[in-house]
Amino acid sequence: MKSNSGSGELDKVMYGYTTEVNALEDENRVLRETIEHLKDEIRKYKTPPYLVCEIKDLIDSKALLSLKNGNEFFVEIDNDVKDLKPGDQVLAHQKNLVVVDTIKSSKKFNVEKFVIIEKPKTTWKDVGGLKDQINEIKEVIELPLKKPHLFKKVGISPPKGVLLHGPPGCGKTILAKAVAASTNSTFIEIVGAELVQKYIGEGAKLVKEIFELARNKGPAVVFIDELDAIAAQRIDIGTSGEREVQRTFMQLLAELDGFKELDNVKIIGATNRKDILDPAVVRPGRFDRLIKIPEPDREGVKQIFEIHSKGMKIKKFNKKNMIDKMLNCNGAEIRSICTEAGYFAIRNNRTEVTEEDFLEAIQKVKVDDKANVEEFMNMFG
Repeated sequence: MKSNSGSGELDKVMYGYTTEVNALEDENRVLRETIEHLKDEIRKYKTPPYLVCEIKDLIDSKALLSLKNGNEFFVEIDNDVKDLKPGDQVLAHQKNLVVVDTIKSSKKFNVEKFVIIEKPKTTWKDVGGLKDQINEIKEVIELPLKKPHLFKKVGISPPKGVLLHGPPGCGKTILAKAVAASTNSTFIEIVGAELVQKYIGEGAKLVKEIFELARNKGPAVVFIDELDAIAAQRIDIGTSGEREVQRTFMQLLAELDGFKELDNVKIIGATNRKDILDPAVVRPGRFDRLIKIPEPDREGVKQIFEIHSKGMKIKKFNKKNMIDKMLNCNGAEIRSICTEAGYFAIRNNRTEVTEEDFLEAIQKVKVDDKANVEEFMNMFG
């Protein structure tokens, strides 16, 4: 009996030691894994960053490497890097630019994040004071999209692109939206200045893919606002930024040349500075129909005011004096005047807008515009 009892005690002790050893081994394993993880993290912090470049050409087991800033270098290729071809995205060592690895990166942007895409509900009734311009844009944009067979029967080709030029705030964007709505087209808006500022190094690629998007969503109207930002007259190329603007511009010209006149995509450009545009962009076959959008005359001011005030509750008064004071105001300013007049009524706890509200609003908008002009002149004068 004593023998069995001693044997049981020994088994308990051995079991305890075994359990403790197993726990220590598990703890050692966790510690080793933690050490390896920390070493890996230290290695990451010590590893210098690589440059993302593009292979422009391969010559005698070496690579002609193109950097994002436009510079090019003739460099060595690491022996472990295989099957390179022009156009591949690669990683290069910062110090000597040796190609050390390839990377799989999408060569396409998610274009829909970079442009405004909509189906406008603006109608021709929402455009005031531009009767002649409406008729012209209907002829060169609306008619070819709605009745292309007429042009084929007659044997003529409509313009591919239309350029709207004139002072800011006079209705260039609303005209483009109205023609897109009248043809049930997708409206794709690009801002030239945004394209240059945000996508330096990738502008040309983005332009190409925007036009691919337009073809896929046709019928479509591509509206390029601030066209002068990428299509100004070319000068001797100096900085890398100027080279990228040039590449973007050349891609735009290539896209315009690639369209057939009766495709279901139409291009409308807009600029406040037609005088600085490169002649290449306004030659026949590109933006070859130029439509001037002037500041509204007296009848135009009246029409625009009626459009923007049609939903307002207005106390009856003779509008002649008010219209006289709004001469030399553009469409955007007239819209702002209507909004400000509504605010004056609300501040006085009224739901009806009076003549005095409109006159005060005219004064406020004109004073604000004058202050903005003076601030601009002080900045650059």
